[in-house]
Amino acid sequence: MSSPIVFVSYSHDSQEHKRWVLELAIRLRQSGIDAILDQWDIGPGGDLPHFMEQSIARSVRVLMICTERYVEKANAGLGGVGYEKMIVTADLLKQIGSNRIIPIVRQGGSIHLPTFLSSKLYIDLSTDDRFETGMDQLLRELLNAPLFAKPPLGSDPLLSAQAPEPSNPSPVTQFMQAVATVYDKSSDAGALRSEWIRSAMNSSKLFYDHARDQAISLGYIETGPDKQIIWIQDAGRSFLMRLQGQG
Repeated sequence: MSSPIVFVSYSHDSQEHKRWVLELAIRLRQSGIDAILDQWDIGPGGDLPHFMEQSIARSVRVLMICTERYVEKANAGLGGVGYEKMIVTADLLKQIGSNRIIPIVRQGGSIHLPTFLSSKLYIDLSTDDRFETGMDQLLRELLNAPLFAKPPLGSDPLLSAQAPEPSNPSPVTQFMQAVATVYDKSSDAGALRSEWIRSAMNSSKLFYDHARDQAISLGYIETGPDKQIIWIQDAGRSFLMRLQGQG
């Protein structure tokens, strides 16, 4: 996966703040995020408006470092001159879309966002005790690695209880039925060869491997290191007994 490109927009409030933003951008790059920052991407004589326009066009997300001064300038719509051109205003937001913006709060008191972003969720990096938690949240968002993955949607249990059995058994059921067939014919102290079971299934290697791995994960069978020898386990015997009872 290619590294996500992000543009860091901030106001030059003080040398201390510039240093904090620099360290944030360094941390992002060390974490696999291609952070664009004026402090290393443009030098004397560079065209600031052009740099900002091109950087935003390249970026998948824009980080707005919302200090009190940044919010004041953004609300006033003052792009101003010089480095104040690095501030995202409402007019610029119309061009880039608000879904690409992540507000990063760096404020000493009450939290304020630019008016045009007041409804957006933000990440608070205001204090040292909040920094690591907020940084983890930011990295997960930029790297598309959520802390809690949305589980797949299951079936309605009330409808499932009344639904007829599928006409075709599941892969693991077909596998275990083949195991039972081979087991009945085997005299090898319970050790079954993989090719015998696949032959009994009369399936492709891909389907067989999938079904076998399901049976292993469910604890129905165990295999040797090369998966050529198979032993049926107690859970597998219980499964087959249930199948026989349903037959």
